[in-house]
Amino acid sequence: MLVSGRMPARRWWLAWATILAALLFAVETRAAFEYRDEGWEGSSELLELAREQLGKDRVQLVAALDYGLLKPEDGVLILHPQTRLDYDELAAFLRAGGRLALVDDHGRGAELLARFQIHRINAPLRPRNALRANANLAIAEPSVQVVAGIEQGRHPIVADVDRVITNHPTALAHPDLTPVLKIQAVGEPDATVAVTGIINRGRLFAMADPSALINLMLRYPGNRAFASGLIAYLVEEDSWGPRGGRLYLLANDFRQRGHYGGEAGLMDQAVDHAESLLRMLHDMQDNGLPNILAVLLATAFVVGASVWTVMVSSRTYRRSRPRYATGMPLVAQAGIAGRAAVLAAPTTKGALVVVELKAALEEGLAHELGIEAGTARAAVLAGIEERQLLNRGKLEQLRELLREMDRAEASIAAAQPVKVRPQHVQSMNRQVKEILEEVKASKSQHP
Repeated sequence: MLVSGRMPARRWWLAWATILAALLFAVETRAAFEYRDEGWEGSSELLELAREQLGKDRVQLVAALDYGLLKPEDGVLILHPQTRLDYDELAAFLRAGGRLALVDDHGRGAELLARFQIHRINAPLRPRNALRANANLAIAEPSVQVVAGIEQGRHPIVADVDRVITNHPTALAHPDLTPVLKIQAVGEPDATVAVTGIINRGRLFAMADPSALINLMLRYPGNRAFASGLIAYLVEEDSWGPRGGRLYLLANDFRQRGHYGGEAGLMDQAVDHAESLLRMLHDMQDNGLPNILAVLLATAFVVGASVWTVMVSSRTYRRSRPRYATGMPLVAQAGIAGRAAVLAAPTTKGALVVVELKAALEEGLAHELGIEAGTARAAVLAGIEERQLLNRGKLEQLRELLREMDRAEASIAAAQPVKVRPQHVQSMNRQVKEILEEVKASKSQHP
């Protein structure tokens, strides 16, 4: 009789509650500085400002930086990178005439900046000017010099900027780059917040406070004017010729691929894939699973749990027969039938079958010689040799066969049975039959 098992309503509610909790846990939270985030810590205002200045076609918001698509007239703006930036490819892009703005305080940008001898340092604890007297909102000013009452050295990025309000900034130390923004301090040295430098034909801009460009901070005129000046600087014309290329915007965790200046060969592509895998493993070790991978794993878990729940709840069960009414299997029986079933079982070791053949061979030889079973082997072999029941070659074959069977028996006694292939067992079986038949034939000819 078939019995249909159904899951009680309470268990259904528990299952769906578990699924809902897993889905809520797997929801990907939006990180700060995202260009599509319209919240206070997003960068959607910066994206709209770039599109207003350059047009939508020239502003590329991408999730992967493809170095093979970059041209010398292009600019790249990176906010708070959470992946290791490829120095070789970015350096090649800069040498060719490209422009890169890296705005980062606590991300992975320090590794790239260090290659250009730019290092992060702490911002002043006592800034001379700060919004609402809050040292975390220090006011940065354009780095200029006044000579004979005439201002000199103002960088084009801050041409229309009087001040930029920072937000928990860090500062930068550099040997000989051009300072763009600085924070004046009281009782301690002033600190540089932004610098720029020439890399062959290209330009590198570095700033230690990406929060100055989030939506909350762009409401201040100075911050907005600074963002506008940075956007224009990244794609403006240069002394070596017109530029006017595209502006690529990236933030947080993004992928990198391709090679600047052309397609990579097969070997280069293999190296790229290996390096990408290593970077992913290092990032997972440092920061845990990426958000998208966590979402995929959680989704797979939810789908698997749902399928398992449906299968278990809809499974039908056949009524089991009581044990006292079932027949006893052959392997559990005594006597010849049980022994044969054990030896024929697919899980039985070949060495055990060899031991059984050995016992059969010894008993058969004792029977043909008319002596009791269990007689010492030396006496059995001596009787065969004395009565010349086997020729010399066959007798040596018998001794070798018995030695091989002894090794199999010893391995079982040591709980380490040797592996004996089925073909070898069959060969031993044929030899046993041939020897017994030859002994029986010789006995009939020479009684």
